[in-house]
This record gives sequence, C-alpha cells and structure tokens, in this order.
Amino acid sequence: MKKITLLVLGVALLSNVPGYTQEERDRVITTAVPFLLIAADARGAGMGDQGVATSADAFSQQWNPAKFAFINSKQGIGVSYTPYLSNIVNDIFLGNLTYFNRLDERSALAASLRFFSLGSIETQGGFEEQPLLLSPNELTLDLSYSLRLSDDFSMAVAGRYLRSDLKLAVNSEDATAASTFGVDIAAFYQTQPIVFSNFDGIFRAGANISNIGPKIKYDEVGQENFIPTNLKTGAGFEFIFDVDNKLGTYVEFNKLLVPTPQDFDGDGDIDREDEQRYNDIGSIQGIFKSFGDAPGGFGEEMREITWALGAEYVFREAFSLRSGYFNESDTKGSRKFVAIGAGFKYAPVIIDISYLFSTSNVVSPLDGTLRFGLTFNFGEQYADY
Repeated sequence: MKKITLLVLGVALLSNVPGYTQEERDRVITTAVPFLLIAADARGAGMGDQGVATSADAFSQQWNPAKFAFINSKQGIGVSYTPYLSNIVNDIFLGNLTYFNRLDERSALAASLRFFSLGSIETQGGFEEQPLLLSPNELTLDLSYSLRLSDDFSMAVAGRYLRSDLKLAVNSEDATAASTFGVDIAAFYQTQPIVFSNFDGIFRAGANISNIGPKIKYDEVGQENFIPTNLKTGAGFEFIFDVDNKLGTYVEFNKLLVPTPQDFDGDGDIDREDEQRYNDIGSIQGIFKSFGDAPGGFGEEMREITWALGAEYVFREAFSLRSGYFNESDTKGSRKFVAIGAGFKYAPVIIDISYLFSTSNVVSPLDGTLRFGLTFNFGEQYADY
C-alpha cells in the first residue's frame, strides 16, 4: 500500500524567523482544515481580515451570520475568488458562494459554499506505473438562521458540513476523504443613528464562536485533529458626516479555542508521548482548556490573540475605500500584513477588490494576492430602522 498525505499550511517557515527558540516554535497552535480561517471575501480582507462587527453584507456568513438580520436587501448572492500561493502557482484558490434571504423584518436565512482547491498534483506510484493526476480539495456547506431579538440586537446559529479530501493515494482502496461538522453561535449589536453636534454615528459590536465540533480524522488508524474552533469579538463606529460621506472604523480580536501544544512530561522536548497526550484531549474539553493552558501563563495566552484594525470610507453608497492591518505574535505564527481594498456599487451589483502586503519575516502565502468579490442584491429594500 502506497500513500501520500498532503500537508497544507504547515508552520515550517517559522524555523527561518530569527529569535525563536525550538520550544516557542513547537507551541504554535495548528489545526486541520486551516482554510476555514482564510478571509473568503474581498471586503473583509480589505479591512485586515475582519468582519464580525462591520455592517451586514452578502458575505456575513463567515464573519458573523447574526448580521443577516440587519441586512437591507431582501435577497442576495455573493461570489468571491481568492488566489492562494499566487506568486508560485496559478491553480490553488479559495472560492466562496453565498445566498441570503431576509424572511421578514426580524429574521433571515443564509446558505454558503466554500471550496478550497489545491490544484492538480501528479503522483507516481512506481517506475512502471502511469502517473496519476489528482486534485485534492476541501469544502464546507453552511446553513444559518438569524433572528432579531430587539431593534438593536440579533443572534444566529449556523451549521456546517466540512469535507477534506487531501489524501493522495496510489493503488490504495481505503484512501477516503475526511469529514466532520461544526456549529457557529453568533451575536450582533447595532444602534440606531446617534446624533452628535457635527455628525451622526452608528455603534456596532459582534461576537462569533465558530467551528464548534468534533475532531477530524484522515486515517482509520491515524490520529484525530482539532478543527479551528475560533472566538471572534469586535466593535466599530460608523461616522455619518452627511448623506454622501461615511467612515467606519473597526477593531477585531481572534483567539483559537484549541489547546496549546506543550511538554507534558517536562523533559524539555515536545515528543511523541506529549503529542499523544495532546491528541487525547477532546474537542469540547479543548475549548475550555484553551483559555488557561499556555505554559507561559497569562502573557502567552494574550499572545495567542490576534488583532486587526480596519476602516471603510463610503461615498454616496456607490464607492468605497478600505484599509486594515492584521497582527499576530511573532511566537504564534507571525502573520502581519497591511491590506487595502475598494468597492463599486451600481444599482443591485457590487464589485469588491482587495490586495495584501505582508509585513512579516514569515512569508505569507497570500502576499501580493488580489481578491475579487461580486454581489447581486435583489428584491425589496429594508430600511435600517
């Protein structure tokens, strides 16, 4: 039996970053299916990979499905495309398709598909065997329901089916795709316009615990891997200067609700026995442990939190400019980048683009990536209040 298992988004690049000890590198939290953490739409990406507390749009499913209860359009479809490793290959990408339907003044349904293609890979089982062309991929199917519990507050629940087909097999009948499921629980708060002396404003806040679910297993005899259960929290304020000009400013924090790898036996190395003890931790148990299990104490727990700042300027509801900054601790992955973006709206059609500049010593697979998004809104329009 010959098998090749494709490892995606590893942390081997961290070994090239000066100032890291081996112990610090070993405590970088990794999960299966990390594509779930990639910003799938150009608007959120243009503000530094955030969207839990921004205004509602067709791509709210990934960030905070509770926002759909506040969306202005009756129905809409969003399509986005994100190249991956675009500086090296041209056939790896993340695609996203979303549909939402605001059922009435207080509730909405949404469904989405995310598809991560790793391109085409040619495998050779032996010298006399014909090459086999394979196309590993991962996907999720999501369904969410959001409900406005008051004029200013909504909550949502989302269910997610996840399928990961990364096993590249040659002459193997038992190489199958892995699958699991996850649940999101989200909340969103948006005030009515607040009147100030020189401008009006809207305050927004949001939270989303995403991908709550069992581990995923790629082999019958292999280990189970955590999926990226994640806590997002954020807030923002939109300045309404007049009917033509608005400026939204936002901040967001993210923490993986996954245990920190550690040296359980205290021998100075995270070896196979430590990995086995780590893998024995259950998914729900791991969520609670993740808040206080870092060997470095409170300081290390804080370093496991990423943060992002973003802004969006809107002119006449027809043109948008966006920018953002994302930061992750040097010892926890060292993702750091600046993003810019723009949006163009004509009648029911919205076009979004964004571009990422990495500012980290660790080369980002999304560095220099231009993302695209297209939204079609249709049906009656709802007033904000």
